[in-house]
Amino acid sequence: MLLYAQKGYHMQKFFILEGAYLMIALFVLAITLFVSTRPFMPRAAYKKGLLWVGLVIVLMIGTHYWITTSRMAEVKAAFAANQPVLCESRMQRKVAQSVEILRAREWSLRGDLFVSPHYSRPFHTARCIVK
Repeated sequence: MLLYAQKGYHMQKFFILEGAYLMIALFVLAITLFVSTRPFMPRAAYKKGLLWVGLVIVLMIGTHYWITTSRMAEVKAAFAANQPVLCESRMQRKVAQSVEILRAREWSLRGDLFVSPHYSRPFHTARCIVK
């Protein structure tokens, strides 16, 4: 049962991190299907087009997910070791675009989110790097 719950967690994390890219990928595949089924294209062009475009998209999204989750694990390990972590602040774009996070400054980690009683919004570990 625990293994099933962990798989569900990983799929949820995948859709949270890659959801926008999945929508873009579906749009690109729809365009590929539309163009490859036009009368001026060879008969089996849609099969080759969808195969190769789909393969490239799968590789790109998979690589992005792997890089992002690796960085998230690195950020969590650094936070546990009390090293400073920089997170992107979306509240103020002109001044203080990043926030330094340390456990000594009352930050805590809840799942994949950094939370503090001094900030109204949490910071996702996917938007952070080790300083």
